[in-house]
Amino acid sequence: MRKVIGIGETVLDIIFRDNQPLHALPGGSTFNAIISLARSGIQTSFISETGNDRVGRNIIQFLRDNGCNADSVNVYPDSKSPVSLAFLNDKNDADYIFYKDHPKDRLDFTYPDVKPDDLVLFGSYYALNPVIRPQVKGFLEYAHQRGAILYYDVNFRASHQHEVIKLTSNLLENFEMADIVRGSKEDFQILFKKDNPDVVYRTQISFYTKKFIYTQAGDPIELRGDNGFSKQYPITPIQTVSTVGAGDNFNAGFLYGLIANGITRGHIEQGLSETQWDALIHSGQQFSAEVCTSIYNYVSPEFGAARKKDLEK
Repeated sequence: MRKVIGIGETVLDIIFRDNQPLHALPGGSTFNAIISLARSGIQTSFISETGNDRVGRNIIQFLRDNGCNADSVNVYPDSKSPVSLAFLNDKNDADYIFYKDHPKDRLDFTYPDVKPDDLVLFGSYYALNPVIRPQVKGFLEYAHQRGAILYYDVNFRASHQHEVIKLTSNLLENFEMADIVRGSKEDFQILFKKDNPDVVYRTQISFYTKKFIYTQAGDPIELRGDNGFSKQYPITPIQTVSTVGAGDNFNAGFLYGLIANGITRGHIEQGLSETQWDALIHSGQQFSAEVCTSIYNYVSPEFGAARKKDLEK
């Protein structure tokens, strides 16, 4: 069976509304997607790090309880696990504050087995961090050589805006290694001061990869593909409880769609049809909408169980 390997940060997310804590749960952009995929019957493995503390142990146990292989999670013996505070506004969108105590970042992990047409999800600052860049880049190159599909979620926070110039070479390498790139309007405003999807695609993305997904919260998704293919996908309005994890779960749904629809790296290299793109974007939107209806960062076990049944048909 094909599997999804995620590489990214782990944090304890504490969610606030009206400055009062609502909930605390394990999180991280790639982490959220991997949990949703595991709940949906996809074989998953996660590469990350935690501190040697109660939070770190809970995160590793949470991965395993949800059926995800956590053997490649590195535990720092002398560090505390990172914490993220997410403050929801009246639209249930979040502002974040991050606290991290990893003074000696040194990612050390055993590569999980990678087979042709497996999927690798990477992104956020974790995929750019100069301190762990050699290990992250080494794994991505290894996965590509083994025939995996690489999906890159830019997910660049304003808190790192002052580092853009320093990180640009790593960003461009990620674009070059990725088979598919997804980014939000906010990402490209921060990185390039551009907010037009065609301009972003033409000037920043298309030289490296032709497959580009541009999301903009409640506004339509813009898709750019091979041979000038372009399409817009409207967002169905829903009553949100929290938008934390909405983009992460779009990624999860898209990757689920690749497996559910039998789309391989060969198909991607040949160029996807409109029907294939429609199915993938729809799957991403399904997962994203589901997670917005709860306070959690991942799809519900019930939603996952239904997706697992779909896979087994």
